[in-house]
Amino acid sequence: MASPTPSPSARSAEALDTKTLLAAYRTMVLSRAVDDRCLSLQRQGRIGFYVPASGQEAAQIGCAMALAKEDWVFPAYRELGVALWRGITVGTLLNQFVGNSGDPMKGRQMPNHYGLRDANYVVASSPIGTQITQAVGAAMAMQRRKARAVTVTFFGDGATSSNDFHAGLNFAGVFRTPTVFFCQNNQWAISLPREKQTKSATLAEKASAYGFDGIVVDGTDLSAVYQAVTKARDRALAGKGPTLIEAQVYRFGPHSTSDDPTRYRTDAQVNEWKQKDPILRLQLALRSAGALAEADDAKILADARALVAQAVEQAEATPAVEPRTLFDDTFKVRTPQLEEELAEFDRLLSEGVIRP
Repeated sequence: MASPTPSPSARSAEALDTKTLLAAYRTMVLSRAVDDRCLSLQRQGRIGFYVPASGQEAAQIGCAMALAKEDWVFPAYRELGVALWRGITVGTLLNQFVGNSGDPMKGRQMPNHYGLRDANYVVASSPIGTQITQAVGAAMAMQRRKARAVTVTFFGDGATSSNDFHAGLNFAGVFRTPTVFFCQNNQWAISLPREKQTKSATLAEKASAYGFDGIVVDGTDLSAVYQAVTKARDRALAGKGPTLIEAQVYRFGPHSTSDDPTRYRTDAQVNEWKQKDPILRLQLALRSAGALAEADDAKILADARALVAQAVEQAEATPAVEPRTLFDDTFKVRTPQLEEELAEFDRLLSEGVIRP
């Protein structure tokens, strides 16, 4: 095992200024606050499922900071920090977790599988690795349209064993698509440790078989991730093809709320990695630079928790999805068969056979 705000246009790979670092820190704290509350909500039966991102905030937000608004994100299902940085609000996320009428997807996706067109953030799906080939296909479309944009796809170490990983990287290498492959190596594919997944010294080196560069970066270092992604994006836009980035991080919590990590890893191991907690790491850097007073830091945390609490309250007070929407969005105009089924559905609703 290895050692342990809305996005502006992409910046250069110069050192990040204090204002930007503070914005990143606030987003990281907010991401952790959402995680903490949503894990609690799931245990209380108030949402059905949740996938935490604690420990991976610097990797996600550092990557998102290096992207431009016109770039497209193809997430797995753990990229909360990316979503927040690209402007997806906590309220929108909570509506999706609850599955109420405020959910842009009308409750049709399982919790934590969100997306938003306005943020160029594609809806996540559960099958492992499928987003990788989708991102490559979208990048090829960008090439043909001569668009000045890239796609970035997120996945974990376990997904490097999937068919879509190898098919996607091979295709991207052959056609030199403007794709950034961002692997969050959090050391566990659910309960399978990284060393039992592959004998490759690194996951990044797998890129060389497909004809392009792979690099390893400390995923707990926000600035290091930002610079790595900035350079990969610049290469892609210059026609030099894709890059595979392996961000080495550690998943502090469970794989999901369906998982019990105490069955396959020790507290000592988790505590060792928590010494490199990305939020504490950036906090110490900002305090050492005199950019973050203790009182201001306490307010950032309090504001984040208050924002999450308000979003939970509003989401739970928002009415459920109107059941007739079940018949919307499949076709631009409903087919005769769907009209018949809707009429039957209305009858069953009126008779109380079906209850909203």
